[in-house]
Amino acid sequence: MSRVLAVDLGGTKAALGRVDEDGRVHGRRRTAAPASLDDTVACIAEDATGVDAVGVIVPGLCTPDGRAWCPNLWGDVHVPLRDALQSRLAVPVAIDCDRAGHVVGEAWRGTAQGVRDVAFVAVGTGIGVGIIAGGHVVRGAHGTAGSAGWSALCERWDDEFARCGCWEAHAAGPAIAKAFGAASAADVVAAAREGDARAIAALRDAAAWTGRGIATLVSVLDPALVVLGGGVMHGAGDLLLDPIREAIARWAQPIAARQCRVVLSTLGEDAGLFGAARLALDALEAS
Repeated sequence: MSRVLAVDLGGTKAALGRVDEDGRVHGRRRTAAPASLDDTVACIAEDATGVDAVGVIVPGLCTPDGRAWCPNLWGDVHVPLRDALQSRLAVPVAIDCDRAGHVVGEAWRGTAQGVRDVAFVAVGTGIGVGIIAGGHVVRGAHGTAGSAGWSALCERWDDEFARCGCWEAHAAGPAIAKAFGAASAADVVAAAREGDARAIAALRDAAAWTGRGIATLVSVLDPALVVLGGGVMHGAGDLLLDPIREAIARWAQPIAARQCRVVLSTLGEDAGLFGAARLALDALEAS
């Protein structure tokens, strides 16, 4: 049975795991995100002995020729990630953005199994969307499809939108923390669970923004399923799900909204790991 190394690179940490073709995980580890391309290759190569392929997802963009743009990791440059890994490893290598990895993981091992039209909405430090339409991952002409944090939801421009986008500026983790005056979104969630009215209001406001953003996706894409994941959803999904659903029902195209299920991820933080594994298995099958 084939085994692959799945690598989920994040802005601050990385998760690596050996996964077989039936989706069983045979050992995993977490580490700080490598600081350079060379360190990334060395980190992955350390765990790649004895596997049949390697799949890597990154917090940024990937081009068809295997270059990755991840400002939080390597600055504002495209790095030849796939070539660098392929020169070190004697097995097929697949790379993709984390948005694609999340939705592929949910479609393979999560709640989106068997669904041909699905959007995975990740709300964490940023906001991104993985899209499967007609059974195929949508990446766009330049690899930027799913950069939904840039959705224009406001009537008036704010200079902050130039940095991270309108939706993200209002509803991602840092925005939730800022609205409450806390160090992190997790602090706001903890306060909300203790009944703090201001914390509850901050979460509901963020949920309203996210619901409007998803309503646009539902109207444009007509998915059968929207899966909510990412760090904020992992920590507060039970508090956010109903107000998000309410906003979608109010703002989205009504036929699409009535027939679209909106659920929390069943894989949690493992969605990216399973997505990277599935990408590696696909690369192995194609080799």
